[in-house]
Amino acid sequence: MESATAAIADIVAAITPIDEIEQQHIQQTLSWLARTDDVFRRIAPATPPQHLVAYVVLVDPGERGIYLGRHRKSGLDLPMGGHLAPGEHPRIAARREAREELGFNPRFDVVGDQPLFLTVTPTVGPTAGHVDVSIWHVARGDRSRDYDLDPAEFDGGRWWDLDPHRLPGTDPHLPRFIRKLDSILQPAAARLPVTTDIRPCGMSS
Repeated sequence: MESATAAIADIVAAITPIDEIEQQHIQQTLSWLARTDDVFRRIAPATPPQHLVAYVVLVDPGERGIYLGRHRKSGLDLPMGGHLAPGEHPRIAARREAREELGFNPRFDVVGDQPLFLTVTPTVGPTAGHVDVSIWHVARGDRSRDYDLDPAEFDGGRWWDLDPHRLPGTDPHLPRFIRKLDSILQPAAARLPVTTDIRPCGMSS
């Protein structure tokens, strides 16, 4: 196993699955990485027919928003992301995709700089017929602003509520990603101290 493939295998093995589907995808991906080093896309759109993708999911945890772009090729509302270049580290790919598609350097401080989620997904639309092994990173966004998406890739974008039940046509695994993200964000919110603004009787502000 080449060093780049081994590094990705270590990243994948460190992801804690949220359900049986993700556990299967992790095991499937580790078996695939153990069999071949031909895991990076060499020729668009589908050589080799299974290859690695880095998602960079823009989330505003305080305002509970997720930013999705209307992807031109698939016709779906998707997070930003793209294929890893040969030998590229997934986090470097996520940073590069954020700069190229969102126009800024991302902060991976919502859940940490390690990927949160992994999926194995057959593609749809004009590039149907190959499989994306997607490594999902979480970047901090600001729901009060819009982002200038790459017009070659996206027909605009918008914020959506961070709610797995109220999403547009999107990646089939995005609702599961949101549930996993919430399993981290909601307990963290519950641990925050409760503040009140109670004053003794007769006192005014």
